[in-house]
Amino acid sequence: MTAEKRIIECVPNYSEGRDMTVVKRITDAIQSVQGVQLLNVDPGEAANRTVVTFVGSPEAVVEAAFRGAKTAGEVIDMRRHHGTHPRQGATDVLPLIPVSGITLEECAQLGRGLAARMAREAGIPCYAYEASALKPEHRDLAVCRAGEYEALHEKLTNPSLQPDFMPSDLSRAERTGCSVVGARNYLIAVNWNLNTTSVSVAQEIARDVREIGRPKVHQPGTLKGTKAIGWFIDEYGIAQVSMNITDINVAPLHKAYEEVCRCAQNRGVRVTGTEIIGLVPKRVLIDAGRYFLEQQHRSLSVSEDTILQAAITSMGLDDLRPFNPREKVIEYLMA
Repeated sequence: MTAEKRIIECVPNYSEGRDMTVVKRITDAIQSVQGVQLLNVDPGEAANRTVVTFVGSPEAVVEAAFRGAKTAGEVIDMRRHHGTHPRQGATDVLPLIPVSGITLEECAQLGRGLAARMAREAGIPCYAYEASALKPEHRDLAVCRAGEYEALHEKLTNPSLQPDFMPSDLSRAERTGCSVVGARNYLIAVNWNLNTTSVSVAQEIARDVREIGRPKVHQPGTLKGTKAIGWFIDEYGIAQVSMNITDINVAPLHKAYEEVCRCAQNRGVRVTGTEIIGLVPKRVLIDAGRYFLEQQHRSLSVSEDTILQAAITSMGLDDLRPFNPREKVIEYLMA
């Protein structure tokens, strides 16, 4: 029996989604590392943010992640950045994700080493987050990114707020901002489209469903394993609930969809479709397709493509643009 290949996935988020020549310089740096497979580049104009997904051996992926972050710090100037998505750095978030033959804790160690190198060699202040966190509070991305780029000066000068890894020379920090680097399990980034332009309604729905709910009044939300905010997307002229599903076992995509639909209806609006950002494991869509087929009292003895189409149609995955599973499902791209 051959040993299982050690493979990890990296899904960095860069603060540029409008100038694709800039994004290409970053992806070229990533692809300059032998053994790395670039799976997906997902830009968002309104968010001014691009999610990149690549896989490979741990050593290759970490080297590619460093080269991408170093290049992003050279071609993106955070002093001029504007977008709808929360952000604080040119390379805003950089997670390593175990795929096969490697544990989350091993990825966490790699994440800490990568953050230290980014600070030491590229002059980028870095927080270590999620499984890589050196401080309990830094497990939460929102804590690391509190105040966003506009709080950079305070973060660099206040010892209680400082990143875990600080460059010896801070001369480039105003340009690069701070990065949040670490390791986590699979996360689904998804936006729920609403038939309204009201940001306040989207924000209220987000508070209804996200696990933290409304912390100021000690009112939890209805969906454990999720984080969410509400915003308006100029690109589409609609409000969205933007959600990270951090535990797909606790909050499967189809269950999250139905709960957001329910809370939206309670506030007089409806979900018109679903936008998945980046890639998704196949089982997430298969589970959703089977669920909706069962709801329709249809047979499950159908082809995989039929099951996937049931998920696409039921959740409106092609509401804003065509949804091709061959371009969005991790397993198909790695085949």
